[in-house]
Amino acid sequence: MNLDNSLKFLGIADPSGTGWLAVVFTFLLAWLVTWRLIPTVRKFALRVGWADQPNARRLNREPLPNAGGLAIYAGVIAALVLASLLRPIELQNVLAQVLTILLGGSILVLVGFIDDQFGLPPSVRLWAQIVTALLLVANGISVKVLFGTPIDSLLSMLLTVLWVVGITNAINLMDGMDGLAGGISFITAMSLLGVAAQFNNRAAAILVLAALGGAALGFLRHNFHPSRIIMGDAGAYFFGYVLAATSILGKLQQNTVYALIPTVLFLLLPVIDTTQVFVRRLLAGNNPLSTPGKDHLHHRLLAWGLSQRHAAFTLWSITLFFNLLAMRIQGMSLAVMMTTATSIVVLLGFTVWQRIRQQP
Repeated sequence: MNLDNSLKFLGIADPSGTGWLAVVFTFLLAWLVTWRLIPTVRKFALRVGWADQPNARRLNREPLPNAGGLAIYAGVIAALVLASLLRPIELQNVLAQVLTILLGGSILVLVGFIDDQFGLPPSVRLWAQIVTALLLVANGISVKVLFGTPIDSLLSMLLTVLWVVGITNAINLMDGMDGLAGGISFITAMSLLGVAAQFNNRAAAILVLAALGGAALGFLRHNFHPSRIIMGDAGAYFFGYVLAATSILGKLQQNTVYALIPTVLFLLLPVIDTTQVFVRRLLAGNNPLSTPGKDHLHHRLLAWGLSQRHAAFTLWSITLFFNLLAMRIQGMSLAVMMTTATSIVVLLGFTVWQRIRQQP
């Protein structure tokens, strides 16, 4: 395991184990801030009318506050800011990467929030996603294509933009059922964190993913069925963008597109769902980005008779399987895989139990 190397790169490793504690602190702080902030955000959202009405995409039968993404964003930012102020954490070596990811994520939170409350044309949302993807490329966060040709840089840029825009929209399109997008984001963030900890060039990913995983878990405490709040486009864009960006930090700087295969596996379920929806809507003559409909994988599970909870459990399980497969392909040891899987199952199980126990 190379966790110590990554933590030393952050300046947070020492014989006393402070490095591990710093990562856990970042996770717990993001979880706590998000969990505690959501009731306040929910109350304010209901008062000012920030809510999704029942429609062809969502399953809610009454207006549901859609500002959960603001609490998720606040939890991640608060955790990273406070963690960076503590000793012995030092972020100088990775500060540019962290700030780049957070800047792009912040732009998409704003765009998503405006779309949630007032509506934006699909072209505006798409261009915002492209600009934030190019922001990553401009700061050295990209899928490196090194074929030794004059157009390597162009291919790297195009592949990175396609990856970031695709995953951002994939997570957003899966946000149609209680607990689904949040659970998938949590599982993926924790799996990527387990992988990032094994490499000495993923220090930025370790911190960002710890904060993202904590915020996702804090959000699920209020979002598992029956949901009291949803993340909206603001939260879905933020999750998708940050997961896409952190997944290509460090490891994917190789000389072949095949390097993307294990990374795609981490997010294969959203990719499959988005692809089949995209194709079906195109064949039906509809705009795949602007036409809501009940043609996603979770809608099919519900049509087969599963409840929202059972459908969420099923898709969470499939996501975890793909993530473990991706970890294995990337050479992770059985111990790392089992530790990651156990942590995910225990934390999700406890959160679901708490939500069911205290549901209204």
